[in-house]
Amino acid sequence: MAANLDKEAYYRRIKRLYGNWKKGEDEFGKADAIVVSVGVDEEIVYAKSTAIQTWLFGYEVTDTIMVFCETKILFLASKKKVDFLKQVAITKGNENANGVPPITLLTREKNESNKPNFDKMIEAIRGSREGKTVGVFSKDKFPGEYMKSWNDTLAAEGLAKVDISAVVAYTMAVKEDGELGLMKKAAAITSEVFSKFFKERVMEIVDADEKVRHSKLAESVEKAIEEKKYLGGVDPSTVEMCYPPIIQSGGNYSLKFSVVSDKNHMHFGAITCAMGIRYKSYCSNLVRTLMVDPPQEMQDNYNFLLQVEEELLKELKHGVKICDAYNTVLEYVKKEKMDLVAKLTKNLGFAMGIEFREGSLVLNVKNQYKLKKGMVMSVSLGLADLTNKDGKKEEQKKYALFVGDTVQINEGEAATVLTPVKKKIKNVGIFLKNDDEEDEEEDGDDAEELLGKGARSAALLADRTRNEMTAEEKRRAHQKELANSLNEEAKRRLTEQKGEQQIQKARKSNVSYKNVSQMPREKDIREMKIFIDKKYETVVMPIFGIATPFHIATIKNISMSVEGDYTYLRINFYVPGSSLGRQEGNIFPNPDATFVKEITYRASNLKAPGDTSVPSTNLQNAFRIIKEVQKRYKTREAEEKEKEGIVKQDSLVVNLNRSNPKLKDLYIRPNIAQKRMQGSLEAHTNGFRFTSVRGDKVDILYNNIKHAIFQPCDGEMIIVLHFHLKNAIMFGKRRHTDVQFYTEVGEITTDLGKHQHMHDRDDLYAEQMEREMRHKLKSAFKNFIEKVETLTREELEFEVPFRDLGFQGAPYRSTCLLQPTSSSLVNVTEWPPFVVTLDEVELVHFERVQFHLKNFDVVIVYKDYNKKVTMINAVPVNSLDPIKEWLNSCDIKYTEGVQSLNWTKIMKTIVDDPEGFFEQGGWSFLDPESEVFTAPGATIRSRACRRRLYLCCLSTRGAVAKKTPSPRWRTRRLTPLRTRRKLKRKTAMKTTAPRRRIPTTAHHWAARRRAARTGTSWRKRPGKPTRRVTTRMRTRPTRRERTPRQRCRRSRRRGGHKRPSRTEQPRPTPPSRAPTGSHDLRVDVEAATSRCHGDVPANFIFSSFLIRLHCVCVCVCVRLCAKCVFIAKVSVGS
Repeated sequence: MAANLDKEAYYRRIKRLYGNWKKGEDEFGKADAIVVSVGVDEEIVYAKSTAIQTWLFGYEVTDTIMVFCETKILFLASKKKVDFLKQVAITKGNENANGVPPITLLTREKNESNKPNFDKMIEAIRGSREGKTVGVFSKDKFPGEYMKSWNDTLAAEGLAKVDISAVVAYTMAVKEDGELGLMKKAAAITSEVFSKFFKERVMEIVDADEKVRHSKLAESVEKAIEEKKYLGGVDPSTVEMCYPPIIQSGGNYSLKFSVVSDKNHMHFGAITCAMGIRYKSYCSNLVRTLMVDPPQEMQDNYNFLLQVEEELLKELKHGVKICDAYNTVLEYVKKEKMDLVAKLTKNLGFAMGIEFREGSLVLNVKNQYKLKKGMVMSVSLGLADLTNKDGKKEEQKKYALFVGDTVQINEGEAATVLTPVKKKIKNVGIFLKNDDEEDEEEDGDDAEELLGKGARSAALLADRTRNEMTAEEKRRAHQKELANSLNEEAKRRLTEQKGEQQIQKARKSNVSYKNVSQMPREKDIREMKIFIDKKYETVVMPIFGIATPFHIATIKNISMSVEGDYTYLRINFYVPGSSLGRQEGNIFPNPDATFVKEITYRASNLKAPGDTSVPSTNLQNAFRIIKEVQKRYKTREAEEKEKEGIVKQDSLVVNLNRSNPKLKDLYIRPNIAQKRMQGSLEAHTNGFRFTSVRGDKVDILYNNIKHAIFQPCDGEMIIVLHFHLKNAIMFGKRRHTDVQFYTEVGEITTDLGKHQHMHDRDDLYAEQMEREMRHKLKSAFKNFIEKVETLTREELEFEVPFRDLGFQGAPYRSTCLLQPTSSSLVNVTEWPPFVVTLDEVELVHFERVQFHLKNFDVVIVYKDYNKKVTMINAVPVNSLDPIKEWLNSCDIKYTEGVQSLNWTKIMKTIVDDPEGFFEQGGWSFLDPESEVFTAPGATIRSRACRRRLYLCCLSTRGAVAKKTPSPRWRTRRLTPLRTRRKLKRKTAMKTTAPRRRIPTTAHHWAARRRAARTGTSWRKRPGKPTRRVTTRMRTRPTRRERTPRQRCRRSRRRGGHKRPSRTEQPRPTPPSRAPTGSHDLRVDVEAATSRCHGDVPANFIFSSFLIRLHCVCVCVCVRLCAKCVFIAKVSVGS
């Protein structure tokens, strides 16, 4: 045979088998020899005889008899199989050093008797120990004459038989590292098939409301393992199902692995699925329950079942008796929910390996075996015959919950889950609609039978148009609730933080010398020259003949210039009132002291007779050295400033196990050095460690990660793992709160000069390779993430951005795709990254929301009012509704307006007087639909509120108020800065009255004909001569014959086709005189969804402001002052 046999594995395992046999525990002590006979039976999937062959040799050797005696081992097989077994056969004289008995190979004869070989084997059994009892696997019975003749021979000899299945299973239960690797791979494949195929398929069925039978769905799962995309790149020939997938729903449940999927249609309730995949003869198992619109009681029972599983995993440790673990879990269930004890499955799992189920190692109340490190168990817990009180149909009244995983037994800690499929309610629950819609659907079932499908649809449509709220109305109602709770929550939060006041840090006082003894005694100081003390970072300058020291920190800047024969050195100092830096402020320990602001020194460039050097050399050297010392000081100060807010982290606990989750060939951003370097990211016990090829190390602890984001390479050129940290870490001499690891999946730059053809084989091959590379990298990153989540027991969860909900925006200088995750809004593909935590957001305001603009801006206000607001510019207006819907689903209040506000002043006003801000209405000034502006006749509640609203909108960004030449009762117009010059150029045209156009009558046509004959002008008095046309009659060209310039010029000359100026537009009739003390204001009517209520005059009163409307529409833009614009909804009664 061409197959190779692992000799080392054989010797290790046969030694373990003989070691347990020699101990003589349990049934091993009764057996004088062990007999294993394997025949041919394709119907037998699992048998202890074939399992021990696979365990020893790695292959199943059929039609073979093995006899294990105390001093020798005999194999009887055909010639080809004997050749295969020769790889481990040794002579009697050359016994293995480990004490493994030698092997005797017997070749099976072609006839069926094989009596000589049987006699040799019986003789060996008689010579082993007492030679009376043989250990066999009593349940294994193979058909065929060969096996029958051997069994008859044993019976004729009168040898007693003892079943050693349990003790052999216990020996094989402890897995080696190689076996554990195969079982982990099998578990990973099972998880992939469940997540990528079965779960997605069930969601498609539920979404499309298909009718699929359980058996058909199980068959599709079996076919899925033939596709490589679900197998993680392994050979499909090495993968097979442990058992046919078991899918149950609709009230018919049997929480066992011996049942098969029935032919009933899948019911959209509790759907249990059990599947196991075998990889290279090693098994795995996975059980999950998917729930469609589960009621609250079902969710509570499911969460309790997960808690029971967690308790069981804590008890499964090395040295613990199986019955003790079972009893502990049972006591926990009795303590928490006594009524569910009877519903719990009797067995909580079993040991697993080459055989799917080890019958002697079942997790129940009777099993006395102890767990050992390296065992692999299939844990499966279920609650059966549960009642759904909300169920109305027969299949809805009963349900069951079933959860199971493949776990590995450890020493001193809880068992490790090898099937990392998420099982929380948010991961297995499929929520389609609310309870009201369900009731409507159930009430309409009978109507459908009576009226038919078309009548039912029409009835439902009519009912919805009458009774149901639209999505926009629901959103507004929810936003109104959020607005009420927003101010209360913010006021309560500020009250709690009232006692916490920030202490302003004083500027560090830098003293050059603490006493006179430290003053240097240099020659330059005695000669009244500028001296720089590098040790104390001090500049000693002569002032009025006295050497005066100045610390380098007091020097603001220094400059040197040469004018004629002199060199000038000018030194400027920091003084109160001057800018110290961007964030430092103007804080001095003693601001009332006398300060030197500027000193200028002059030195000659001419060398006097007898001098060794030019006098200006001292100034030049001082300028150079001061620059060096200043640079060194600022660098050190910057490093200290970077380290100021650094929180000391715990040390990384390095796990020396080679099986740690690891990703190689990654780049890190920001770079550790100037050039980017590759490295590897490895997960350890309490954090990650990135090690570059140069040896640099960056540690990130799990408890310091605020957001872990996985950005797939779908539609991107890189694939990214991004970590947004709670506290900044230091590397590369700078502090960072955002660290990401990425790798490129394609060519970011393309050679445009290269000739390309759409059918070029090289290009097609390159595209195919890139697609494979993307799939390979995506799989590798996903496997790494799943392993990390399993390692951290899902305390660290990676978020994947929802690309479908993404929108374009410019949080920094460039436009990028911003994508929401479950708890944040991010963009991690561009640098610098953009990460906003939704829990920290107070509200979101949309600016410049107008119908004629294509873009708007998003302002994010945080709960920490001292934090600067975040601006996202240039968001397309077609993304407005999706963003509103997303924010509404996240319970975040949003507002919108037409102006750009000065948020720096607004936030400063709020921070200075938060109580007054919330007493005057809080954030309601941003909402055009708040109670201040909703109903006609409503008044602004106080003068302070009006003043606050006015001040908030007064300082608008990029806009000035410009008065237009309009009637007295008009307000001033709000004009953007970019159009001021344009308006200035048009001022003359606006104020000059246009030339009156003379109406064309019969008299004028006669005058024109006469003028054409006589050559005179018809516009002037008849008879007044003009320039004569002597060559031909002067005729007027037709409109087609005129050039565009002539047409334009003629139109302007005659007053036709001219854009009407502002003064020519029909002016509304000025309203009647308003009451004393009021102001008449102009109202712009913007009919976004306009529906005119008729020419009914109406008065719209805001306190002392009077507005008169002649045609009231749904949306009215009310200008309260020169720079204050509000949107008000107006409804006019009859």
